[in-house]
Parts: sequence; C-alpha cells; structure tokens
Amino acid sequence: MLRFSRALFALWLCLAMAAPALAGHEAKKQPQKAIVVAAFGTSVPEAAPAIQKMVERVKAAYPGVPVSLCYTASMIRHKLAKQGKAVPPSPAEALAVLPDKGVTDVALFSLQTIPGHEYDDLVRLAEAFSGLPKGLTHVSVSAPLLYAKEDFPRVAKALLASAPKDRKPGEALVFVGHGTDHPANMAYPALQYTLWQLDPNAFVTTVEGTPSFEDLIAELKKRGIKKAWLMPMFAVAGDHAHNDMAGKEKDSLASQLAAAGIAATPQMQGNGDRDAVAAIWMDHLKKTVDALPGK
Repeated sequence: MLRFSRALFALWLCLAMAAPALAGHEAKKQPQKAIVVAAFGTSVPEAAPAIQKMVERVKAAYPGVPVSLCYTASMIRHKLAKQGKAVPPSPAEALAVLPDKGVTDVALFSLQTIPGHEYDDLVRLAEAFSGLPKGLTHVSVSAPLLYAKEDFPRVAKALLASAPKDRKPGEALVFVGHGTDHPANMAYPALQYTLWQLDPNAFVTTVEGTPSFEDLIAELKKRGIKKAWLMPMFAVAGDHAHNDMAGKEKDSLASQLAAAGIAATPQMQGNGDRDAVAAIWMDHLKKTVDALPGK
C-alpha cells in the first residue's frame, strides 16, 4: 500500500509539473497512440541489453508509434542514480510527459511474468491516469507472460525450446522464478504441472514463493537426479539470477544443490533473450494496442 501511495504522490507531482505545458492544449486532440515498455529493471550491466532488445522488438513491430521505457522498481532506479548512471523514468513519470507530445492513448507493455503486486500497481496507475482533464484518454496494461489458461502450454513449450543442447537424458531443467506472497503465485505450480506433461524432468522453483528451493531439491533427490541446468525465468538474468540462483553464498540455489549432491550448471539467459517467450509478450501487447482508439 505504501508503494502505491508513493506512486500516487509521484503522479500528482508529475501532473503538477506538466500543467503549464498542457495549459494551451484546449482543442480536442486527435487520437494518438504510444507504447511504454514497463520493465522491473536491472542494475546488472550485462542484463540490461535484454530489456533494450524488448524495446527494439516493439519499435520494429510498431513503426511510427512513440515507444519509451520505464522501470517499475524504485530500488533499481535509486541504485542506478547512486551509481551515476542513466535512470529510466518511473511509470508515472513516463506517462505524465506524453500528453504534451500529443499522445492520447497508451499501452503499458508489462514485462512481468505473473499478475502479482507489480502488475497490480501498473493497473491501478493506468486507471489513475485514464480520463484526466487535459491528460491521457486511455491507458491500458498488457497481460503479463502467464495470465490466461492458454498462456501456460505456450510458455512451457517456449521455455523447453531454450534447453541447452548439451543436456543429457535424466538431467533436470530448472526454471527459476521470483515468487511472491500474492495469490498470483499459483501460476508457478500451474506452469510446473504443464511442463511435466511435456518433460518429466523440467521443474519450476522460486526465490520467494512456491515451489521453493527446498521443494525442488526434495523432488530431485526423490527422483535420483544428479545434474540440474538452472534457467532464469525472469525478464532478464539480473541480480536474482546471479546471486539467488547461481551465487557462491550457501543459501543460493546452486550452493544448496551442490550440498545435496546435485551438480548445478547455471545458464545466464532471461526471458527477454528467448525469442519464443518474447513472442508471447508481444502477442499480449498487440491485443492491448489494437484495442486502443488512437492511430
């Protein structure tokens, strides 16, 4: 709730700053679309290109439509600022400047995996920005990766297509997600069930939800699996992939697997680098853009 209150304050501040520029725009605007790519963000330099790759996919798919990027995670923006690096705007900041550019209708392109807390924040922000006087007419948020029933088999197939070519029979393929206390965490067990229909040795685990690392290790030991390929299931292979999944600390997944006698081989590729997975996000964006009235 505190996070959303801060977002509303940011919205008020951004609109207050934008008001003088909007004062002269009394005439009714012709509908004009824009797309804002909403990524959680990353402070890991080698992970950032995956986000930019998604931005470039959007620009290629929608020539002539303004495309911008925002980071939803304030902690990432603050960390980048402290490091003296370029900081993408927050979602509220990215939306606030668009009316002065003639934009009336916006698709917020969600790069979230599930409809959890971050996604809920985007939806509330979109509702707050829609229909404001002298502001945006419509702001809609595209569905996250795992949203509708039909997403699960498609995502499962896309993830399995990214399996390392060196993987041998009997070796586990482990997709590592973030996890949450939000009810949407149920998407991870649902994906696990779907994967098992296609590959009995493909697993899902999460850093902060269920299935947990402990759940995964117990299942691998029960099956007598001795090697696991660790695959990030985040938009980018950022901090969680480098530390929680593959880090040297004893509580990382790789270290816990090693302690259980299971060899772990991390693969540093996020979903933004997997073309088949990115295509699903892009299809969700298309539905949102097509539903907007702007040209």
